This record gives sequence, C-alpha cells and structure tokens, in this order.
Amino acid sequence: MFDTRELGRRPGALKRLSRSVPAPENLGIEVIGVPRDATVELDLRLESVMEGVLVTGTARAPLTGECVRCLEPLERELTVDFQEMYSYPDADAWGRDADLDDDAEEEDTLFVEDDLLDLEPVLRDAVVLALPLQPVCREDCPGLCSECGARLADEPDHHHDALDMRWAALQGLADTTKDGEKDDLGGADAGADEKQEK
Repeated sequence: MFDTRELGRRPGALKRLSRSVPAPENLGIEVIGVPRDATVELDLRLESVMEGVLVTGTARAPLTGECVRCLEPLERELTVDFQEMYSYPDADAWGRDADLDDDAEEEDTLFVEDDLLDLEPVLRDAVVLALPLQPVCREDCPGLCSECGARLADEPDHHHDALDMRWAALQGLADTTKDGEKDDLGGADAGADEKQEK
C-alpha cells in the first residue's frame, strides 16, 4: 500500500518515491517468474489529478525459470514500465462514456481507499505481460536429443545411427513393392516378346 495523503487532492501535486518491496506470491507463469519474496525495486511518480491519482512507474525484479528447449535453469532481470489511474471513490462520472455498462467499468477501475493505493494488481499485470512465453537460455539453443534426452549444446556432434523402429515395417514394405514392380515389368516384357514371335 502506498500513502497518497501528501498529495492532498490538489490537482498537479506530485510525489516521487523509490521503494524495495517483497515480490507477491505467484508472480509469473509456469516456466518463468519472480521468486516469492524476491526484492522488487520500484521507482514511482504519483500525480494528483481531478479524478484521482495517476501512478507512473518502473519495476525491476529478478526472474528465475527454465529454458523451454533444454530445461536448463536460467536467471534474468526484468525491467518493466507501467501507468495506472486510481480513482477517488467519491469522484463523479465526468468524462465517462455513458454508453458503457457501469458495472463493467466499475470492475476495471482501481480506487484510492482511505488515501492508500494498492499497487499489487498493477505490478502483477505489468510483470506477467512482459514475461517471455517461451524463455530460452540462448537464442540458438538446440534443445535436447529426442531419442535419449542428451543436451545437444554440450554434444554438438551427438547423433544416433539406429533405425527408428516405427519406420522399419514401412521400409520393408517399400522394398517388397519395388521387387514386385520389377517382377511385373519382367513378365510384361516377356509377354510382349512372345506376341512378336507369333
């Protein structure tokens, strides 16, 4: 929670602050995120406007996860910018679109409550939207061998000579078909020769 009392509801009043806060739980996606209780560095600008408080900020946080190709652990640092409007609960609906459903608009609106604003939902949205959906340890990561699971970056010449057993039956069928075609052609040629002799 951040205190806005110093702004005093005076439009144009400005407050800058820097804070280090512990990361909330589950700040990330399945393969990468900010570890719980890791330190998130915030640089904020709180500006009083007619309808509420406009918050503009930058968050820096450590990320941990795993490469989606080779499953190796990885660590990154994320820097993300955000901006959000916090409305005063008693502010009138000036400037709102009359055609919009009031309940839907109310649900999307963040409020200043008892001169305090809760930055967690804004921080969560900004961080999660900025995370890579397919994090990799490096852009050209070759991943793992599909047969034995070896990490291909550690063994660039890694390969298997064994025939894939799923294709072995088809290979035998292909060989049989080729032999059959040859026999048929040979029989056709012999028949043509017999006709010419008659």
